[in-house]
This record gives sequence, C-alpha cells and structure tokens, in this order.
Amino acid sequence: MLQNVAVTPSRRSLEFGIYRDGDNNLDRIQASTLSQALQTSARDSRIAFTVEDTTRLRSDGDEIVSGALHTERYTIADGEVGDASSGPAHDMSDKSNLARFVSRTLDDAQANGAKQTWIDLVDHGGGDGGGLETRDGSCMSMPDIAKAIADGIAQHAAAHPDDAQRGVDGVVANQCLMDTMGFADALSHAGVRYLAASPETMLAPGVPSGVAHAIASHANDSAAMARAVTNGVMRTKYDAGDFGGFGPAAAFDVLDLDPAKIRQAEVAIKRLNDDVASEAARPSARSAVREDARAIEGMVRFPHGNTLPWRADRPAIAFYDTLASDGRLDDRIRCDAAGASSAVGNLVLAHRESGGFAPFGGADYSDAVGPTIHLPTSRKQVDPWASAGVSETDNAFYRKVDEGKMTAVLA
Repeated sequence: MLQNVAVTPSRRSLEFGIYRDGDNNLDRIQASTLSQALQTSARDSRIAFTVEDTTRLRSDGDEIVSGALHTERYTIADGEVGDASSGPAHDMSDKSNLARFVSRTLDDAQANGAKQTWIDLVDHGGGDGGGLETRDGSCMSMPDIAKAIADGIAQHAAAHPDDAQRGVDGVVANQCLMDTMGFADALSHAGVRYLAASPETMLAPGVPSGVAHAIASHANDSAAMARAVTNGVMRTKYDAGDFGGFGPAAAFDVLDLDPAKIRQAEVAIKRLNDDVASEAARPSARSAVREDARAIEGMVRFPHGNTLPWRADRPAIAFYDTLASDGRLDDRIRCDAAGASSAVGNLVLAHRESGGFAPFGGADYSDAVGPTIHLPTSRKQVDPWASAGVSETDNAFYRKVDEGKMTAVLA
C-alpha cells in the first residue's frame, strides 16, 4: 500500500486520461499502468487521472482475480480513487465510446483547472493499420482513432462553450508501432499537438504512467518535456525474474504535430514520391530506389518476426537520407529526399533508441529515429492483413502524399 509519500503542494496542471482496452491477452500485465498512475498521483498532486478500463480483473479481498469482462470508470488524484463505477463491458474500439471518454476527460480537466490534457491509449497496436484491437482481432483504424478524439473535443466544447478552447494536447500511444507519419498526420488534423510513441513493438506493460510527471513538470517547455518523457520510457526497466530486467521499447519518440510542420512534411514527401514515380521510367533509377529501400531494415526486428506484416514499415528519415546520398540518382531526387528528411526531422522533439535491444535478439535500432512510413518492397507487403480488416494504405495521409506512387516503384 502507498504510505508516507511526499506530496508536492500545487494546483492541478495536467489531466491524464487512461483508456485501457484489456479485453485480450494483455489484460493482466498492462493493468500495472493503473497502479503506476496511483503512485504517480500520490507523489505529484499536480496530476489527476481520468480512467476507463475494460478488464476481466477485479478485487476480491486482498487478491486480484479474473472474472467476467466489465468496464470500470473512475478518477485518481492525490493517491486516491474517486467517482468509481462499474458496468457492462464497453466496446473500446468503437469510436463513439472513445469520443465520450475524451469528452469526459476534458470535462474533468476543466473541473480541475488543468492546464493540459493528455490521452493514453493502452492496448495492442498495428502501425498505420490502427490500434485498440477489436474483439475479432482487427484494429480500430488510425483515421477512426483521430476522428474519435476530434469528436470528443467537439462534444466538450458544445457542452461547455465557456471552455471551448480546451483540446487534447498530447497522445501517448502505449501500443506497438504507433510512431508513424500517418498517425502523426491524422492526430495533427484532429487538433492534437504532441504524439509520444514507439516505432517498434512494445513489451507490456509498456509506457509507464509516470510520464505524466514528466509532462506536468515541463508544462512551459516542450523540448524539455519531450526529453523527460522519452528518457522516462527508455530508462524504465521491468522485472523479468530470472531473466533480469527489460525495457518497454527499443526506440521511442515525442513528435511535434504543429500543423505548419505537418504540412511541410506532407508537401516534401509528396514532392519526392511524385518525382520518384516520374524518374522510375528509367530502369536504372527504379533499381536504385528499390535497392535503397531494401537497405533499410523494416520494423519488427526480433527473431521469428517474419510472419508479421510490419517489416514494410521503415524509418522515414533513414530511407530519405539513403536516397539523398545515392549518387546514382539525379540531383532533383536527391534534393527532394534531403528536403523530406529535413521536414520529417523537424517533427522530432526528442528521441532515444537502442543500438542492440536484448529482448529482440540484440537487434540494432540506431537508424530508428523519428516516425516510420509504409514502404513495402514486395506486393505481398502492400496490405498483407487487408483480408482481416486491417489496412495500412486506407488513410488520408497515404493518399495525400501519393504514397501509392512510391509503393508502385518499390513493390
């Protein structure tokens, strides 16, 4: 139990919403994100948590036991749980439910006088295919996640016109592979300013809820906030018993989703994709671009990962830098690639990666700086899980930047 914990006397500065979808094999292990929230709030009274948790776990005396799937809703502040209710299990991958949660979190932020509001999405994730895994094994699409957040912001504004300027400042993606250009783009257009996520698979319980302290401690310095969040994730070690400790991620970023920066990246990436498609009429140019893409290892860099589709997701900056330095390509393509690299790099507020991530067989992630982009190098990689309802190409970003033209060259 939490005892003798020094509380920082301060008004609330952060409302941190935890939306945890525990209707799968991660239920028990990811439940620790909630105990982390309790501990964080006891140490730092500036932070209040709004929680919606769909789970099979429940308290039975001093034990935590598994039972019927249900949804719990409550708040956490000053190390105490409040306003608790429990009822039938919600469909956490339904965008109307996520929208209601976002609206409720913003309502709580207004009531608490919080300066910022962040949302933590806790579940399985699949890159540009989406996250918040559905009960049939597919995913809530990336556009639907962003739309639900935008809808929740609008619902709060409609119900509280005196607080209509309040929005979601940041999203923590405690899900695999969610540091993508497509997700960053979608969230930016939904009004979100920051994305904290990993471009790789994450090891549950994943992002510690203590990152809320890093956010609250640097409310007026986004660069310092981003460094503190990234360091907090990458320095975390979970106990694996006889196997020692393990970190939650092989790489992690905090991205600045400023609309002007996102627009610059969209324009630069589209220019490159269009010019590569034009230049690929020359067989030698097409061959060079394909060779450069294959030189950048895709994500899911762990043993026996060949059956997973996300090896086609490659670090965008690493790919663009490779094109920019390839003397076989003409100056226009190399200049375009350098511009795309710079524009994507401008989004990265903070980054850390592992040069040899032990849990994944010592895989090297030194090139995994910043968001990924979907770059399939064979036809079977274009949308390998489309038959299961998971698509990495059916989104506005893919269409907006003519990524299909680059795919046609590579695959």
